[in-house]
Amino acid sequence: MSSNSSQIIPRRISGLSELSQNLWWSWHPAARYIFKALDRPAWKASMHNPVKYLQQIPPYRLIAASEDTDYIKVYDSVINDFRFENSDDKNPASLACRALRGHTVAYFSMEFALHRSIPIYAGGLGVLAGDYCKEASDLGLPVICVGFMYPQGYFSQHINEEGWQEEIYRQLNFEEAPITQVLDENKHPGKITVKLADRIVFVTAWQVNVGKVRLYLLDTHLEENCPEDRELTARLYGGNSEIRLQQEIVLGMGGVRMLRKIGINPTIWHGNEGHTSFMMLERCRELVQEGLEFAEALQQVRSTSVFTTHTPVPAGNDAFPCFLIEKYFSHFFKALDISRETFLQLGTQPADCGNFNMTVLGMRTANQRNGVSRLHGWVCRNMWHSLWPETKEDEVPIISVTNGVHVPTWLAPQMASLYTRYLGNDWLERHDEPALWDQVKSIPDKELWDVRRWMKNKLNNEIRNRAADRWRCEHGSLSHSLAMGSMLNSEVFTIGFCRRFTDYKRPWLILSDINRLKKIVQNEACPVQIVFSGKAHPNDHHGKTLIQQVYNLAKDPDFRGRVVFIEDYDLHLARYLVHGVDLWLNTPRPLQEASGTSGMKAGINGVPNLSIMDGWWYEGYNGANGWAIRAHENISTPDQDKADAAELFTLLENTIIPLYYDRDRDGVPHAWLRVVKESIRSITPLFSAKRMLKEYIEQMYLPCAEVSLDMANSATEDVETGVSSGA
Repeated sequence: MSSNSSQIIPRRISGLSELSQNLWWSWHPAARYIFKALDRPAWKASMHNPVKYLQQIPPYRLIAASEDTDYIKVYDSVINDFRFENSDDKNPASLACRALRGHTVAYFSMEFALHRSIPIYAGGLGVLAGDYCKEASDLGLPVICVGFMYPQGYFSQHINEEGWQEEIYRQLNFEEAPITQVLDENKHPGKITVKLADRIVFVTAWQVNVGKVRLYLLDTHLEENCPEDRELTARLYGGNSEIRLQQEIVLGMGGVRMLRKIGINPTIWHGNEGHTSFMMLERCRELVQEGLEFAEALQQVRSTSVFTTHTPVPAGNDAFPCFLIEKYFSHFFKALDISRETFLQLGTQPADCGNFNMTVLGMRTANQRNGVSRLHGWVCRNMWHSLWPETKEDEVPIISVTNGVHVPTWLAPQMASLYTRYLGNDWLERHDEPALWDQVKSIPDKELWDVRRWMKNKLNNEIRNRAADRWRCEHGSLSHSLAMGSMLNSEVFTIGFCRRFTDYKRPWLILSDINRLKKIVQNEACPVQIVFSGKAHPNDHHGKTLIQQVYNLAKDPDFRGRVVFIEDYDLHLARYLVHGVDLWLNTPRPLQEASGTSGMKAGINGVPNLSIMDGWWYEGYNGANGWAIRAHENISTPDQDKADAAELFTLLENTIIPLYYDRDRDGVPHAWLRVVKESIRSITPLFSAKRMLKEYIEQMYLPCAEVSLDMANSATEDVETGVSSGA
């Protein structure tokens, strides 16, 4: 594999270069420290990207560090931990992982959110996939991941003076990112080919190291390809329906072929959402080519495949016109030795009106299927009941594995230190054990409150600095600076609404009664400020209009700078927000939120949730760890919106805001902190990625592994029988 260039690092600290190429550093504070300690301004200027940082840091800083005994002591400890954690010497962290010894899980996803130095993610699907990778490394789960290398990534968001979202695409500098190109035995870029209609497309791959997990990112930007095909992997979720189909063919079929090219032969295959479903068909083709009948090949593929759907509404599932499928797969009918009708049946159902549905394909080619929360599992069984018409709805073979978040990534270091003091030094290794978190009650209120205030100050400083930088660079208006958060006050109760801007998320619900809202934020005895942030899809005109509406309200002087919109919501900004706001607000239209994870990240940091009873909150809310807005169902949409808004305002005015401002003589809100502690206690273990992955292993991967082992034993017996007969 090729490596990124960097300046010569003194031999005594040469491990910095090795560490910079593995994102393990991103979720280990001590590893971040040994970079940051060299030159803090340079670390910030590099946007916390150690590859770029080591190329730009003055050489004398590196020489000085190599001769600093205090620095060397920390450096040696980190490098030793890094090498041991990612070596084969460390046993898997759980019995379930040990049971998978000898097996490899291939995890396919359209996007992965790992760190802002690799901007190949748009939102929740990618964040979930990134947290999956990190937790798999921590647990020692044998995982190989496959996705796309998008050199233009997803867009950076710029809000102009009129409040309109503008998309800025920046080309990734490959030499400044923690990626290496996969090379073949001749030290040339390793390539495979994929047939797209009447042409052949060449595909190469890049490797990202995520602890022990290897992520392979496919790339079509090669001289052998025509200009259009070079752009196939340029941007995330760009182009029309046909381009999306081409991308999904490259991901699914090309991903399987790339793993074979590298010499990786997984025994368990996991498709994360319908974008990945062609992966199952390619494996069927391989088996048919080896001599199996299609029905037998399909059964083998099903028995070793896991499929996760994240989409609770029919319109959210990728579906392609059948004429497009015929255009790109007519040759594949022959390769599978099946008819056109048999092929199309794999991805169609009456409700799809003749379209080929990628979620249906995933459901029909995997025996292990799941939704991403308990409520979403119920929605899925109802939604896809037609695929199993002879089965009772509650027996439809789709289970649920509720999403979880990677605690070391999303927990603020200050909260982690607090947990170490009161839960013990081993709390991180045991953080999915519910009983452990009962000890949160022993944390002194004053100490917890001081940490929460410190994180809120940090958030507000970040937002104010962003607003000031924007004003200085663009000489914008003062009203624009106000709308961007230049007047945020750390003493004011702060609500965060931060997520993708689209209609079903209902960002406008809390803005639906402007006069009532103004009274709330203008109350000088108990003031309130609201921080909005999030992107709209480039093609979602209505979502952009929602952002503009929020921005225009934020410019209203009557709000006194207490309603703000922070542009360019990404992983970095999200960490500040889930650490620093006081209340996390979520108001989706009921049954349209599959899970959601941002509220989990807030909860583990001591930020209570106020949410519609949908997605993960349906099972997460216990009556004492936050507040719930009842799902007003079976009424018209306008009436539902009115009822939900009324309950939202009533909870804020009569319960939540008074509770926050109920302080003792020292200014400590003891009753509020009881909710904070209950949020931490109830959410952290049950909504962690560690719990999530253990459920995937026990409920889905182990059954696949058992079948895979049976098939391998059967194949061995067949070979031995054949040898004996021949003798």
